[in-house]
Amino acid sequence: MSYPPRSDSSDWLEGFLFDRRMTVVRGTLDDALATRVATELMTLDALGDDPVTMQVDCAGGSLTAALTLVDVIGVLGVPVNSLCMGRVEGVGVAVVAVTSSRQALSHTQFAMSDPELSFSARASEAEGLARVQMDLLDRYHQVLARATKRPLAEIEQWCDARSTFGAAEAMSRGIIDEISRGRAGLRRIR
Repeated sequence: MSYPPRSDSSDWLEGFLFDRRMTVVRGTLDDALATRVATELMTLDALGDDPVTMQVDCAGGSLTAALTLVDVIGVLGVPVNSLCMGRVEGVGVAVVAVTSSRQALSHTQFAMSDPELSFSARASEAEGLARVQMDLLDRYHQVLARATKRPLAEIEQWCDARSTFGAAEAMSRGIIDEISRGRAGLRRIR
C-alpha cells in the first residue's frame, strides 16, 4: 500500500507513517485537517483489518471538525488507537477520548476547554444558529462524559475552569488509558 505521491519532506513523512497504518493530527484541528485525517482513516480501514494509530499533538480547534473525526472513528471497522504527544487541547481531547486505546507520552499536557464559537448571521437567523451551536457544545460534553465515564456535570466543570492535566492526571480522570514508558510501550500500540 502506498499513499498518493508527496512533494515535500513533511508530506513524505506522512506518507511513510500512512504506510505503517498511522495518521497525524498536529496543530489546530480545522476543517482541512479533519478532512485529511478522516480520509486517511477511512482509506486505512478499507485497506486492511489491522488497527490504525493516530498521533495527536493538537492545539484545539473547531468543534465541527472534532465531531467529524469522532463520528468517523465511531463508524470504522478497525480499532483506532491514539498516541498523544506534546499537548492535546480543547476539542482534541474528545477525539482522543473516543479512540480504542489511548496512550500518552509522559510529558503530554491535556487542556480541557469549551471551543470558542462564533458565527455571522442576519438578526432573524441568530437565535436558530445559536441554538445549533449550543446543541453541538452539549454533544461535545456528552462525548467526553461517555468516553471518560465521568458525570456530565464534571466534564462541564473541567471545561468551564479550563482545567489542565498532566499525563498521570489525565489517566486518573479517564482521558487516556496508559502512559508510555519508552520504546517498548510505543511498539505495543501498532
